[in-house]
Amino acid sequence: MLRTRLSFADASATEMQTRFYVAIPACSVQSACYHFSMRTLPSLNALRAFEVCGRLLSVQLAANELNVTPAAVSRQIKLLEDQLGVLLFERGHRAIALTPMGERYLADIVRGFETLRTATINLTEARRRRTLKIRGYTTFSMNWLLPRLSTFHREHPDIEVSLTTSLQPVDFNTEDVDAAIRLSHAPSSDVGFDRLVPNELVPVCSPEFLRAHPDLTDAAPEALRNVPLLHSLARREDWAKWLDAAGVRGVNPLSGLSYESSILAYFAATQGVGVAMAQRVLVADQLRDGTLVMPFSFVLDQGAYTYYLIYPREHLSNAEFAAFRNWLLSIGEAPAA
Repeated sequence: MLRTRLSFADASATEMQTRFYVAIPACSVQSACYHFSMRTLPSLNALRAFEVCGRLLSVQLAANELNVTPAAVSRQIKLLEDQLGVLLFERGHRAIALTPMGERYLADIVRGFETLRTATINLTEARRRRTLKIRGYTTFSMNWLLPRLSTFHREHPDIEVSLTTSLQPVDFNTEDVDAAIRLSHAPSSDVGFDRLVPNELVPVCSPEFLRAHPDLTDAAPEALRNVPLLHSLARREDWAKWLDAAGVRGVNPLSGLSYESSILAYFAATQGVGVAMAQRVLVADQLRDGTLVMPFSFVLDQGAYTYYLIYPREHLSNAEFAAFRNWLLSIGEAPAA
């Protein structure tokens, strides 16, 4: 709030001794100053004509660039000089040159146009770029999705993907999530869903570990009782499932070492700690490059219990989400780029 003192020229001397204070909102003063300053600014057409003419030092070339007549350029510059009360160009018979004040003004105008250009680009880029918020699991994200996501970014540089991880179910009604990758049987019918990859359980270990334990073969899977079994705390039942389906007896499915997540158990296996029960799709790259090997040929396919992309059905009409979904479905079990 501004307090302004008012006096009246036609008041008597006695009356002049009385001072009046009127409260004026600061925003009103700022608004008035803003509108006043805007009224005193030259037009953008005049400034643009000056910038081009000053850069090219030719009215004809400036007219060509602006796609107007030379007379129109000269008129805009004359209006600008009249408004500023400053001579910006020295005009010769066949050439023009900037005056010292014109040179200084041109440098400032160029910076101003660059600021406008940058602001406009930033605004349009912000509107053009769309961030998709995807929820996944830590191991699936790190071992499968992230190594392949660079191909999506190359194909769709205007779409950003924000990836978060959680073991908890997603609630699209209360959470700011566009889609989630979940391990389950076929999801409920109130969401859209697509099956992504098979969920196959296989024991894995490092090549060095297998060489140190040559008895780990299809002929003697019971030899697993003599080596550390590696578990993920979130998937403690996997060893029991595989051993039962493979018909292996005499091996305690809960023995061995446990880790907070599957990715830690897989890493321990690469370091020769023991044999991990893995989801084959999540160690496919390591199996391909030889970091991990499968000592047994039996694979437990868990059928419909696998990874799905789930999403609100209305997201299918969103171009950015549709692009991400189509890309995700197209890569299937393709190796990382």
